Amino acid sequence: MRQKEQDLNSQKSERRGVLGLLENILREFKIFAHLGLLAPLYLAGALCIGAALLPGFYLYQWSYSVSAHWSELLRFWILGSSLGAGYLMYGFSLIFLMPSLNWAFQGRLSAWRGPYYSLPAIRWYIHNGLTYLVRFTFLEFITPTPFNLFFFRMMGMKIGEGTIINSIHISDPSLIHLGRKVTLGGSVTIVAHYGQGGFLVLAPVHIGDKVTVGLRAVIMGGASIGEGAKILPNSVVMPKTVIPAGETWGGVPARKIETQEVGSKAA
Repeated sequence: MRQKEQDLNSQKSERRGVLGLLENILREFKIFAHLGLLAPLYLAGALCIGAALLPGFYLYQWSYSVSAHWSELLRFWILGSSLGAGYLMYGFSLIFLMPSLNWAFQGRLSAWRGPYYSLPAIRWYIHNGLTYLVRFTFLEFITPTPFNLFFFRMMGMKIGEGTIINSIHISDPSLIHLGRKVTLGGSVTIVAHYGQGGFLVLAPVHIGDKVTVGLRAVIMGGASIGEGAKILPNSVVMPKTVIPAGETWGGVPARKIETQEVGSKAA
């Protein structure tokens, strides 16, 4: 049976009760309601950033007091070092605090398709907002290390043993599954969402064991890549693409490439 198509222009939610009322307000007063719902997130984010900065401030204050009678050169050096150490303390605190906040806001996602102005879309915004806060302020400095794997796992990403993520360009981590010994090259982008006909679509990405994704490749929502497959650099795997095990794909959009074709290009 064909699923009933949602009306993007409808101001009335299909939900009932309090949730339906909230969604009706969100659709009727889109911008103001959206900002109103996100205000608690901004407040919580600011408090978490403050908590993450707290150890660094204590370290700087201690350095400032201890070095009060030191020579100018030595004092400036120790104060500068305390600022640098404070930043690292901020970053490592943040990779614990943001996943905790994500859990508190029930930010883990599931497959979904619907209007941008709806309650599930707010959850998607929260989940990625918290992810990006770490991504744009600190994640680059711990990629690739066990610490970036720890952060993504805490945000809900499934990551198998021996996997390497050499990229910060990850969205919707709770919708991404990486098998064992997967290699994501530098600046690989994985987004488990896309827009279609005015709708927001959240679609899990599944990458099997021993897959290699080349430099700056893009994997989009709903894609499934089989065990041992290879994605060539700068390729774009479009939404809902299924790549069988062991195959090599490349190009924009990505398509199957025979082994001899890859060899001739390399030559």
